Amino acid sequence: MDTRTTLLAIAAAVVLAGAVGIVAVPDAVDDPRAEADRPGQVGLVDVVVAPGEVRGETATLDLLVDLEHHGSTVENVTVRHRAIDADSGLLVDETTVDVGTVDREGETTVNGSLDVEREGGYRLETVVYVDGERRSERTTRVAGVSALTPSYADSPVGFADGNVWPTVAVSVAETTEETATLSVSVSVTNRGDDASDEIELRLLLRQAESNVIADRATETVGSVRPGRTDTVTTTLEAPDGYNYYVDAALFDDDVLIDETQGVANLDPQETISANETVRDVAFEVEDFSEETGEDLDGGSDGGAPDRGDGSTDDATPGFGVVVAVAGLLAAALLARRAS
Repeated sequence: MDTRTTLLAIAAAVVLAGAVGIVAVPDAVDDPRAEADRPGQVGLVDVVVAPGEVRGETATLDLLVDLEHHGSTVENVTVRHRAIDADSGLLVDETTVDVGTVDREGETTVNGSLDVEREGGYRLETVVYVDGERRSERTTRVAGVSALTPSYADSPVGFADGNVWPTVAVSVAETTEETATLSVSVSVTNRGDDASDEIELRLLLRQAESNVIADRATETVGSVRPGRTDTVTTTLEAPDGYNYYVDAALFDDDVLIDETQGVANLDPQETISANETVRDVAFEVEDFSEETGEDLDGGSDGGAPDRGDGSTDDATPGFGVVVAVAGLLAAALLARRAS
């Protein structure tokens, strides 16, 4: 057999083997036209919930839905979201996203959102419809919405929180017979990535037993570099001999963004600690009243105050009682003699 005849025999054997393989495995070769003619399928792959805009009473929950598509083009696709209160089972909010036509093979992300109250937890139900027919669904539960910080109060600046270094440090700068001047240093930390804007530090010096405000101060906290802690110092004045809470708060455009507390123990008999319950005890309010120039003793000439019963401070205590008893005894003796 010559070379040409040998090559023709080998080629015929290869063609015959390929034909046999196709007959044995009919799906070995896919027809692209058959794939295009297969009915389209759309289903849910995943639902991700992220916090959106957070307001004072309500918050927006952003829902990112991944849809998976196979087969031919699918038209009239919609995604419906519902927020249902976890406790009452009542519908809180509902929204429908019109996806329209889906023709891209693989996954597609569809964005939606729901508005809910910040108090409470919710059950989020996501359903995919094609021509009004339910095709796929997923339920997600969320809780702790109240822990989200409102956008207007979201600030990287706050009071330092150290185990040793005090957030509020109080020392006595000066004293007189009646008052004490306190030097108060407050540590502020920037936990953000950029330098902060100026904010306002407000301080209240509050008497521990009465909650009466003895003094207050306001200071500006300048720009703090990222990751750094700055100290702001001011002075407060109050009557000596009492214990005080030092209430500190940070405000940004009159929005409270952080607060803390320190103490000033000026009473040598007892001390207080920060964040403890205030006891209900007697307190002299006059110590925190402005002087009016009036005679607190009750008289304009410096004399003893009128008690309303005719007695004065220089009277002997109990003398009137002795005279009354002696008079009664004398009257009894006279009556006995007369009888």
